[in-house]
Formats: sequence, structure tokens, C-alpha cells
Amino acid sequence: MSLFKLAYEALVCNNVENKILLIGDLKKHQIPLDIKKSKINVIKIPSPGRPLKPNLVDFKGAPKRDRSDLGMIKNIHAICHIEFNSINLALDAIYRFQEMPHQYYADWIRVANEETTHFLLIKDFLESVGYSYGDFDAHNGLWQMTVDTDYDVLSRMALVPRVLEARGLDVTPRIRKKFKDANLHKMVEILDIIFKDEIGHVKIGNYWYQYLCHKRDLDPIKTFDLLIKKHIGSNLRGPFNIEARLLSNFSQNELDYLEHPELLEN
Repeated sequence: MSLFKLAYEALVCNNVENKILLIGDLKKHQIPLDIKKSKINVIKIPSPGRPLKPNLVDFKGAPKRDRSDLGMIKNIHAICHIEFNSINLALDAIYRFQEMPHQYYADWIRVANEETTHFLLIKDFLESVGYSYGDFDAHNGLWQMTVDTDYDVLSRMALVPRVLEARGLDVTPRIRKKFKDANLHKMVEILDIIFKDEIGHVKIGNYWYQYLCHKRDLDPIKTFDLLIKKHIGSNLRGPFNIEARLLSNFSQNELDYLEHPELLEN
């Protein structure tokens, strides 16, 4: 099975166990030197392969998550769903964009495998405290942005790793503190693993975004600003985790833009 066919089969697979097996096959798959020989027809995927549960709702209809015991479980479930969506996101980045260099596919195969590890860690923890993935409603914002950027790899790299996943770098320290205060130390350990890996994932997104801007002779900050306006409609809101974003290779100029986007217009 070709690289892109295998990524597609994993992407549309609805059974969690089978999807994970296919991702294992993808990890072992040798990326061909001549990528063009692996190309297949690409289609739009409004909804990727996923189990029947959780039920997907609008963001405003997602479960309210307070600091009660059940509220903390709902927080864990929400993170589990994000990690599952992130698996599909990485698979789509491989399948959909079939004109990229060899290293691009190696990078996103790595991301798919690490996101799978994150998902399984949280899924197993949920089960250890008497719950399962799918027990609560979830929203689909991360995948929706994947659909919205399926027309161009540059837009995908700009907005999914550099906006949505980078937002995880901003909020994880606060979420970590909540779990620590609630004596959910296993979740603190899991979040530390996720946080370290996500710095690498955002770094991958940054690398390929900068690569594509250079290849197309585009200004990275102005192009990013235009894409933010097109797809989000408003400036990104902080606070931003400057230290983590620097580790993921945001430049100082990009960080200055994030904190003061109005200066770009002057």
C-alpha cells in the first residue's frame, strides 16, 4: 500500500483500535524517495474516521467544566478528544498534500505517532477512574479548521500547528496547575509529556510554514496576518507562552506581531 493510501485508510478508519494499528503500519512504512509514485486522488473529508461517541456539539454546547470531581473528568475527556482529533489532523497533513519534500512526511508521521501516544495515555487514565472516551459530548473545532485549510498546505501549516496547537502551549501550564491542585498527579505527568511533544509539533509547523513562505517569496508575518483575518476574523488573543513559543521556533518578530498586531498596519 502506498504512503498516501495508508495515511488515507488510517484517516477514515472509524474503529479506534484499527486506526492505531494502521498508524503503527505507517510508522514502519518506508517513505519512497520518489514521492510522486505514491500519489493518489485527494478528496475533501468533512468528517474523519471516528467512533460513534463522543457526540459532537457546537462549541457553546460543549460540557461545562468546573473544578468539581466530575468537572475535572470532563476536562480530561476534552483533552482526550483534542488528542484524537490531532491524530486525524496529522494523517490528513500526510494524505492531502502530496507535493512536499520527503522530510515533511517523516515529520507528520512522527506527529501522528506521538498524538496516538497522548490519546492512549489519557484514554487509559480515564478508564482507570471509571470513565471512557465518548462518555461526554465534545466539539469539533480543531477538525473544522483542518477542513477550512484543505485547499493549501501553507494555510494548513500557518493555522493548525501555529495557531490551534500553539494555543495548547499557552494554556497547558494553567491546566496543569488545576490538575496538580486537584491531586490528579497522573494527569500532570501526562500533560508534561504532551507539552514537551507539542513544542516539537509546533516547531514542525513553523519550519514548513517558513519553508513555504520562502519558496513562494511571501512575507511570513504579513501572510500570517492575512490568513488570520480570512479564517479567524479577529486578532489572536493572549496571553501567549513566550518561552514555549520561542522553543518551538517562533521568531521574536512573530511574537511581537502576536502581542501587537495593530503595529503591522502602521
